[in-house]
Amino acid sequence: MQFIETIKNIWKIDELKNRILLTLGLLIVYRFGAQVVLPGIDASQLASLGSQTEDGILGLLNAFTGGAFSNASVFALGIMPYISASIVVQLMTIAVPYLQKLQKEGESGTKKITQITRWLTIGITLVQDPGYIYNLYNILPDDAFMVQSNTMFITSAVIILTAGCIFAMWLGEKITDKGVGNGISLLIMVGIIARLPRSFAQELASRTGDDGSGGLILILIELVIWFVIILASVYLVKAVRQIPVQYARKNASGKYEKNIFGGARQFIPLKLNASGVMPIIFAQAIMFVPAALAGLSDTATAQGIAAEFNDMFGLWYNVVFGLLIIIFTYFYTAITVPTNKMADDLKRSGGFIPGIRPGTETAEYLDRIMSQITLPGSVFLAIIAIFPAIIVSLLGVQSGWALFFGGTSLIIMVGVAIDTIDQINVYLLNKHYDGLMKSGKNRKAVA
Repeated sequence: MQFIETIKNIWKIDELKNRILLTLGLLIVYRFGAQVVLPGIDASQLASLGSQTEDGILGLLNAFTGGAFSNASVFALGIMPYISASIVVQLMTIAVPYLQKLQKEGESGTKKITQITRWLTIGITLVQDPGYIYNLYNILPDDAFMVQSNTMFITSAVIILTAGCIFAMWLGEKITDKGVGNGISLLIMVGIIARLPRSFAQELASRTGDDGSGGLILILIELVIWFVIILASVYLVKAVRQIPVQYARKNASGKYEKNIFGGARQFIPLKLNASGVMPIIFAQAIMFVPAALAGLSDTATAQGIAAEFNDMFGLWYNVVFGLLIIIFTYFYTAITVPTNKMADDLKRSGGFIPGIRPGTETAEYLDRIMSQITLPGSVFLAIIAIFPAIIVSLLGVQSGWALFFGGTSLIIMVGVAIDTIDQINVYLLNKHYDGLMKSGKNRKAVA
């Protein structure tokens, strides 16, 4: 089989083999740490915390941490504070001149921005730690805490949780530098996948048990739908609009020839979903606000609003969620796709879009095309994001299994898997082998 041959080819490239082994080793370390309970807590008393994270927003957070949240683990906060810090720094780059200057300084500026992100991660972790510990005191029974002094336990837990987040951040950066793929994204993906077998087993038990409905036939239907939504997610991640570009040909004196039709023909690939999973993350963060504000009041209306926005599979939650995703897709695309810079770079390199004047007119054209393709891309992303609620409504699947039918979990898994495969393909093609999952006969390595 071609796939088996490709795996053998991977093993022939020492650098790639070592990078993959290092990545797997660090991911195993992360998964091991997710099972280590905070010192001072009786691991046998965590059932109530597990029940709290079965579904809803906390269930989604628990999925991102690979169950570490419900295990009261040293990695309970996972890598999420780092993600939050990265988003904050990225948004601040738009408004803070100092960060804008660092962004233009190349590698040295990137290192400084990374350092700022690390310090902000520590700050966010120190804010989130007390909230998590307070939740433990509210949920777990008193005999679950084996340390008599509350002050001693809280102090040690804050230090350990902060150190755990920093260590997880270090693991992610080491994977990025020395391994294969984006380390931070891989840590999240592995955490999500770790919940997959258990979620599927629960769904299988509910369908085939004494009180179940549908049996194996409905399980098969669910798997087919799951496969289709994965294909749709792959299409969303990979789809691009190719803008043809013509480059003028230079003569011996270094000037561009007037006859530009002999120049090289290339394309500018504009992604259908240029913002990736970020609109879903932004929208998910905003969805915490209505329930939190409504919870401050005891009126019937406020309690009704709180109930609606605490139900991830409810109608109004998903209507608002979908609209926010569309809005944030436009917003994030506008700040991350620099059409003016693309037009300037194209003009400096002697390129142009046929029929469009270089400079301002090219920038306006690219901006118009991005607006046109962002609409279907944002709607498609919103549909995938709310599809778990749709599948629950249509087939009544378990909430844990439903999260894998769309939303942040599926987009992250698909995006990270594609990015990792692309990086492996680069190594294979550089050594004159066929890429991973490619068809055709392998070429012999060139000495």
